[in-house]
Amino acid sequence: MHKIKPALSCLLAVLTISPAGFAANHREAPITSIDRLADITDVYAFRSYDGGGTPRVTLILCVDPLQEPANGPNYFPFDPEILYEIKIDNNNDAVEDVVFQVRFNTEQRLPSLFQVFAGAGAGINAPANSPAPVAPGTLIVPPRITSFSSPGLGQRQSYTVTMVKGGVGTPFGPGPFYAVPANAGPRTMDYGALFNAGIYTTSAADVKVFAGTVDDPFWIDLGAAFDTFNLRSTVAPGVLSPAQDASNVNYASDTVSGYSVNAIAIEVPVSLLTRTGAVEAASSTAATIGVWGTTSRPRVTTRRAPLPAVSSGAYSQIQRMGNPLINELLIGTGFKDRFSMDQPRNDSQFANFFLDPTLARVLNAATGGALAIPTPPRTDLLPLVVYAPPIAAPGTPSGPVADLLRLNTGVAPTPPASQSRLGLLGGDAAGFPNGRRLGDDVVDISLRAVAGVLTGNPAFTGAPNNSLGDGVNVNDTPYRTSFPYLGNAPSGRDRRHLDPGEPGCTAGAGSACPQ
Repeated sequence: MHKIKPALSCLLAVLTISPAGFAANHREAPITSIDRLADITDVYAFRSYDGGGTPRVTLILCVDPLQEPANGPNYFPFDPEILYEIKIDNNNDAVEDVVFQVRFNTEQRLPSLFQVFAGAGAGINAPANSPAPVAPGTLIVPPRITSFSSPGLGQRQSYTVTMVKGGVGTPFGPGPFYAVPANAGPRTMDYGALFNAGIYTTSAADVKVFAGTVDDPFWIDLGAAFDTFNLRSTVAPGVLSPAQDASNVNYASDTVSGYSVNAIAIEVPVSLLTRTGAVEAASSTAATIGVWGTTSRPRVTTRRAPLPAVSSGAYSQIQRMGNPLINELLIGTGFKDRFSMDQPRNDSQFANFFLDPTLARVLNAATGGALAIPTPPRTDLLPLVVYAPPIAAPGTPSGPVADLLRLNTGVAPTPPASQSRLGLLGGDAAGFPNGRRLGDDVVDISLRAVAGVLTGNPAFTGAPNNSLGDGVNVNDTPYRTSFPYLGNAPSGRDRRHLDPGEPGCTAGAGSACPQ
């Protein structure tokens, strides 16, 4: 492990400036900490890398953080009251030009059962000594759930997807599209079969959709971070050795392991997203798009207990997310709700948070100056909040300061075996902050970017600035290598939250997680 200055052992404040943050967008603002169903945890946008012929982009919106898979009997459905949207800016003005709107509907198909999912084998019948009025042989437990038509799928959600472009809404058919439920356990359901059945090819050319409860694709050692940055013994305080940095192995436990999240994934041709309607070269000023997600609720809700509530009126935005870690690590707590509910085109009001980030000053102060940082305004961070190289092509209109996840659609996808978890910082042009893939380590990348590694100035591009990290390098479960790329939700019966000292630290296998 590299030698580091003793002051680096004081990196204790790095992850404590935002009490609700540093877990992608898990409960990062006061408004979402009390409305978890509207809480956007992560947004992903990347060129699909499953080898298909037509260049395509996969867009993923994850909501409702830290779901305990065993938490029946109702589990974690999508909220039919929420309008979920993925928005695309393709002309550099931070205003949506293409919008994918998703709405859900919930059926309770077993209203008299005490839980929403039930199943076992071919079904279980009442025994010979069953008391009246239930006759022996009567079906008591439905057969194992293997499809969306299985009778044991008591809570079934369907959804619609509408693309709005040029003010015209185009519903994707043919439908119905069903959301994959939480994984109650192997006796109750064949989750894998439901996952596969939940991948739909729509009537629109080369458009696929998926929605459901999946493994939370994010990862971080939250436990060590919030124990005043008390990292594991195999990781120096906040700094990775070259060997650790290069390895797709975890040197600390993933606190998010074993938890689920609800995900919406849409795969569309690149030509549907660019302003020219064509697949542009990476050098084209029309190649780069801005992506963000929003959740919105009707403005008026009337409580009618004991009757269900009814809602009406226009939708009001609850949260938005573009880049990971912007709201939770850069925006001050007193401004987080305003940021969540405002529009990206108005983000100039938050420019001081983007271009003189408090986190950088904490890094500098906590190390007694051992970690030097650039002088503001931090123009090196502008590519995260405007259209600029190295993401957008030279000559691209920069547009207003705005929190959008920018993706150069002309950059070819990197095959899974060649991807770097450090994205652009690792020499992988198809990775974050050029879009965001599931396997991009946004915690380590963001720490290093804030520390100044994008400046190109040797004072900030070497150690320790280019070695910051929490020791969690990969997710606890493998991702798929084709749409929707997400991993299976943990089983409610058999889930494990990996703790320090337990086996299976990396992607469900490997050595014990360090203490």
